[in-house]
Amino acid sequence: MPDQSQPILSVKNMSVQFPTLSGVVTAVKNVSFTVGREKVGIIGESGSGKSTTGRAIMRLQPATAKVVADEMRFEDVDLVRASEADMRAIRGRRISMILQDPKYSLNPVMTVGEQIAETVILHERVGRREARERTLAMLERVNIRDPERVFNLYPHEVSGGMGQRIMISMMLISSPSLIIADEPTSALDVTVRQQVLSILDDLITERNIGLIFISHDLNLVKSFCDRVIIMYAGRIVEELEAAKLEEATHPYTRGLLQALPSLDHPRDRLEILRRDPSWAEA
Repeated sequence: MPDQSQPILSVKNMSVQFPTLSGVVTAVKNVSFTVGREKVGIIGESGSGKSTTGRAIMRLQPATAKVVADEMRFEDVDLVRASEADMRAIRGRRISMILQDPKYSLNPVMTVGEQIAETVILHERVGRREARERTLAMLERVNIRDPERVFNLYPHEVSGGMGQRIMISMMLISSPSLIIADEPTSALDVTVRQQVLSILDDLITERNIGLIFISHDLNLVKSFCDRVIIMYAGRIVEELEAAKLEEATHPYTRGLLQALPSLDHPRDRLEILRRDPSWAEA
């Protein structure tokens, strides 16, 4: 049994730099956090470093990017020093990533069933028959009716909600310890979004794994996650329990909350988020 008291992921002073024609840009600056067997939300504006942080953990940055950290440890693996061969063994099997839009994440010339089964064949070296059986069981687990029919469909033949369930199936079929979900429901309508989140929540609880949930949606993160990390200009400015997000004290988090429309407190004009350059240096 895994030690429930130990974090799955520990990151200390991680920075991500990209070379440009005008010099080096530091997109993520000295971030530190841990993730246990829980749901941790990362929120912030576009360009705040949320997705870059998730991709750096997976070592999915371009070859020109430079990722440095005092520590970046996943279970028993030092991600800073791990070779590319080590990372290939980890990606998809021990850490999985659910991306924003399945239309752009799935291979358009392979059936969805083949793509899910390929994950099992690649990481667990099982035969095609067993991989197919596990794929059908996983499709049924994410509430897809008639998995035999869906197995043989191509990505363009499924709806957005079904496509996202297929992505969840693909990412969870190898029983990873950590899921990184990058805006997994932003392309879905509200009803389908709740169905997908309910499935994801059930699977995370059932398998006792960790989740990093990257999102712009403060209300969604507050209701779905256990903890929330707020990023601004590549830095973590605040961290607190998701249920206590309304009690946030940093002016950036307060500004994000005040810019949200509310049925309980309707206003003629929403607040404009005002930024202080000192927040990026704190």
